[in-house]
Amino acid sequence: MAELHIKQIGKSFGGVEVLRDISLHVKDGCFTSLLGPSGCGKSTLMRIVAGLESPSTGRVIIGGRDVTVLAPERRNISLMFQSYALLPHLSVSENIRFPLRMRRTGSRAEQDDLIAKALTLVQLEGLQDRMPRALSGGQQQRVALARAIVAQPEVLLLDEPLSNLDARLRTEMQVELIELHRRLRLTTVFVTHDQDEALTLSDRVAVMTNGRIEQEAPPSDLYDRPRTRFVADFLGAANVLELAREPGTLAIVEGQIRLPDPPRARFIALRQEDLELTRNPEHFDHSLPVQIVARVFLGGRTRYKLDVEGLTLFAIVPRGAYADAESGTHVAWNRGAIHPLSE
Repeated sequence: MAELHIKQIGKSFGGVEVLRDISLHVKDGCFTSLLGPSGCGKSTLMRIVAGLESPSTGRVIIGGRDVTVLAPERRNISLMFQSYALLPHLSVSENIRFPLRMRRTGSRAEQDDLIAKALTLVQLEGLQDRMPRALSGGQQQRVALARAIVAQPEVLLLDEPLSNLDARLRTEMQVELIELHRRLRLTTVFVTHDQDEALTLSDRVAVMTNGRIEQEAPPSDLYDRPRTRFVADFLGAANVLELAREPGTLAIVEGQIRLPDPPRARFIALRQEDLELTRNPEHFDHSLPVQIVARVFLGGRTRYKLDVEGLTLFAIVPRGAYADAESGTHVAWNRGAIHPLSE
């Protein structure tokens, strides 16, 4: 295991800047996710760490060693691709053996021992002689994961490894990844565009947009204390409201709805689940009369689209917490629900 330092990495393709002065410290044994929309640069950053791309500027340091110009096989890292990249003509055990052969690790007997341990870790005991075509999608994913960890890398890189799985299997594999990381404590970098995945799996999350890291923090801090409009909106689709100054108060630009004692910021975020629908607004610090435009049943919760004098808000409330009414409904929240944001 080792620490990973990404220092002031920049990358341009044909004059187009795709990464901008990115620095990130992944501590020994930490599971860090690079989270962001398609095209934000997260996979390019992953490929630079793996040695599959060269940075235009900056350095990559693994375990105190500058590996910026080293070939991938000399970095002691493992990369698991979205496509799994299993070799169809090789059995499960021989697919897992492949990185050991490339690195000339141990004797065949020692390799067999490492393969057996990896198969046990990913719960594929007894399937070592099967061919990839005879495996389910989830089993193929486990083989690819076993191949990634068998050589005991210092850093494990996972490039959207769960995106090809159906919803149920994806949830199961998230739990398995958490348990596997808890056992191995490998320094891990996980690339995903799925916010739920990042928040579920990670010790820390780096939210990326437009080739830069917008905010990096533990998942709970990112969710509860987003610093920018992008982070607030991308994580949990918060209600992001623009404020405009008036003498003695602030008012929401869209609809010009006054807020008493507003924060000193141009933008605020209100999480959907921090808003409540009520016909007794006097129990809350802030409230506004609303019209319910639409509702979406989410199982244990209901999502409401609300109209507040031309301003659209969304609220998620627990099932049974609010009985729909034709009039007298208010959307309400307390001061602690307001998150001031920077640009």
